[in-house]
Amino acid sequence: MRLSTVLFACGAAEVQRVGLARRELDFEEMRKAVAGQNQELHAKMGGSTDVVISDYQNAQYYGDLTVGTPGQKETVIYDTGSSNLWVPNKSPVLAFKKVYNHEKSSTYKANGTEFKIMYGSGPVSGMFSQDTMTIGSVEVPEYTFAEVNDTSGLGLAYRAGKFDGICGMAWDAISVGGVKTPFHALVDSQKLDVPVFAFYLGNNAPGELVIGGVDSKHYTGDFSFVPLSSETYWAVGLDGVKLDGSAIGSTKTAIVDSGTSLLAGPSADVKAIASKLGAKSVLGKEYIVDCDTFKSSMTFSLGGQEYTLDSKDLVLQAAGNQCILGLTGIDVPAPAGPLWILGDVFMRKYYVQFDWGQKRIGVATAASGMSVVV
Repeated sequence: MRLSTVLFACGAAEVQRVGLARRELDFEEMRKAVAGQNQELHAKMGGSTDVVISDYQNAQYYGDLTVGTPGQKETVIYDTGSSNLWVPNKSPVLAFKKVYNHEKSSTYKANGTEFKIMYGSGPVSGMFSQDTMTIGSVEVPEYTFAEVNDTSGLGLAYRAGKFDGICGMAWDAISVGGVKTPFHALVDSQKLDVPVFAFYLGNNAPGELVIGGVDSKHYTGDFSFVPLSSETYWAVGLDGVKLDGSAIGSTKTAIVDSGTSLLAGPSADVKAIASKLGAKSVLGKEYIVDCDTFKSSMTFSLGGQEYTLDSKDLVLQAAGNQCILGLTGIDVPAPAGPLWILGDVFMRKYYVQFDWGQKRIGVATAASGMSVVV
């Protein structure tokens, strides 16, 4: 189990730490997780309407928050690629999820409006409710979230996953039902020093999510800032993508997504990259390369700065001379797409702060971290 922490910096309050975890996977588990992540991305980003979700959750980070009074603990994925908080009020058979029971909360208020997200294999649905949400030591009363009673859209992946729900960290514009996002609610509580959060994702090492500031121990040098191109996802202008110095495609937008463990780009671009690398596709989803010959790098240009990922950064798992690339194809339709998704593969190499107040992201080199040796 990979352990991480959430660091919560709020006003004059004492710093709070909440544990995060991500499962350590063997080669075959990682291969399945990458295939499942591809399916989940198509469903989440609108790349397909006929998608069955599988083991995507095994490659993601998750941590705790509480809902209700007294607080009922829920383990969630902190996801900058979505905008709602949802937690289950019933558990699928043999899934053993921590469920929210509003009858046990003295601060619950009924809302009753339907909440529904459609995936290829079915819905994630339930109803909106109001209750106290607590992250770290900060309480947000009367927060509107979703309590979900149907998770069939996530299939067996949800049953096997170590998380109960999702805490979306993107913008109000893509919030289902138009409800205020969790981070927007934290900002409005006026209990944060600054309206900023930042992810440090450990690769075989501890990591943390900082809410209300950044942690100087987790980066070197200075941040380079890039203004948002839209307040939907954390979307920025993409100046270009290169493989070993040669330009790939002409996509002009990138989003930074903590809920995605991969790099994901337009299918034609990803196929071109795979072809140049001699990578083999497994069912068109995950790519495997020969570890002995894979020495390439990818570079993303954001705000006039170049951010390079070397071969060791691009590999998720290795077994013998086979290496799984953290790369997949997705064709996001307009108006959001086409775009590149910079997920955890990018965020392990680079420490990213999400600046709500100034509508920008800041990127700096992560201070440390271990990568797969190839």
